[in-house]
Amino acid sequence: MVRVTISGLAAQLGLSKASVSCALNGKPGVSEVTRARVLALASELNWHPSSSARALSRSRADAIGIVLKRDPELLGSEPYYMSLLAGVEDVLLHADQTLLLRMVGTESGRDTAVYQRWSAERRVDAVMLFDLVVNDERPALLERLGLPYVAHGSRMTPVGGPTFIYDLEREASMITGHFADLGHVDILHLTGPQVFAHESDRRRAIIAATAERHLHPVFVECDYTMECAETTIRELLVEKFAPTAIITSNDMMALGVASALRALGRSDIATMSWDDSMFCRIATPSITSLSRFAQEQGRRSTRMLLDVLAGVNPADDLAMPSELIARQTSVRHAKRRVWRNRTG
Repeated sequence: MVRVTISGLAAQLGLSKASVSCALNGKPGVSEVTRARVLALASELNWHPSSSARALSRSRADAIGIVLKRDPELLGSEPYYMSLLAGVEDVLLHADQTLLLRMVGTESGRDTAVYQRWSAERRVDAVMLFDLVVNDERPALLERLGLPYVAHGSRMTPVGGPTFIYDLEREASMITGHFADLGHVDILHLTGPQVFAHESDRRRAIIAATAERHLHPVFVECDYTMECAETTIRELLVEKFAPTAIITSNDMMALGVASALRALGRSDIATMSWDDSMFCRIATPSITSLSRFAQEQGRRSTRMLLDVLAGVNPADDLAMPSELIARQTSVRHAKRRVWRNRTG
């Protein structure tokens, strides 16, 4: 199919390229009759402006970048990120922007190399930061490169730049309050890697929330896979490690915990995922979780990034408040157990 160009439209209409350009871009210099003729032919031939030419004329890429330090095969199994990216795309579509997504794995330095290349080649106008690590160097790098950004974070670990805020203290209070209401005291938090700022923030939030309720938290670090969670719980419970309630950092880990508990014949331990998903809803038993509205968070943070890019104060920098969804794994504790073989 032959691409329709401004030159082609001009030739068919017997007009100059300048007149056709003015008509298409709503600029003065042509009559309304001429403008109507140009727009009618453009619609008939399904003409659309060249995004690259338009961006070049404005020194803009009309693209937003996201670099994820995740393996592509693992990202596909995480419903939270897939839903969040859907929300990002929804806003960018209506803003006539594109998303440039790179998944670079966990090797050190690969993400920063992408930012440097994007900046040098002017591939993106701004970027969104996920999975902040403790003492993250990326915000300072982006400042040096002159790339606007918005980071997904919390008030507990200030980034120093524009941050889309998740209320982790409130979420921790909801989780521990729910377990306390069910009579649980000894709680295991199966965390993700503590190198991530949100994981260390969640740990601190759980410590504070359990202290208020006189609960006993224990933390065991894992990765975000179902396999790691299942193996970890099997080993802990066989060794007489006796939590009565378990928190996992995501839904896939919660599925691993559920599998281990079934294999061990343990239906007396309450579990909760920090992320809700379809997997939590359809699991047997269904898994209590926090609905964190990932798609809406993607929309809100993208609108914030577009505000930053436009040089205006963001209309909103707060994540939509999470809701606790109680399901079958909200098991009431019949009697208090003795916590044994405590680990940190």
